Amino acid sequence: MFYKASNGAYRDALPGIKLKTLVYGEKTLFSEFRMNANSFLPNHAHIYEQTGYLVKGQMRLTIGQETFEVEPGDSWCIPGNVEHSAEILEKSVAIEVFSPVRKDYLPNRI
Repeated sequence: MFYKASNGAYRDALPGIKLKTLVYGEKTLFSEFRMNANSFLPNHAHIYEQTGYLVKGQMRLTIGQETFEVEPGDSWCIPGNVEHSAEILEKSVAIEVFSPVRKDYLPNRI
């Protein structure tokens, strides 16, 4: 599967947070999140391992009991079933990979 860049196909994930699935395979899903300053991802957990990279902006990410000030170029890994949350401090773009594939993020479900 190949993906050609475009500005379309974003959906609202939460207030101030948009999600776009870029490409996916049998075991992983690659996504982009665009987040407005002062938006918030509430504390939650899911079965998916989630790795990410901050392209631009700044956010405060809590994984389990640890909190990180995330800046462009920083990355993270959230194990499955571990609670996590994020406070978006500046307009931000993050790329994240989920495994296994999040069926709720597949393009035909968005």
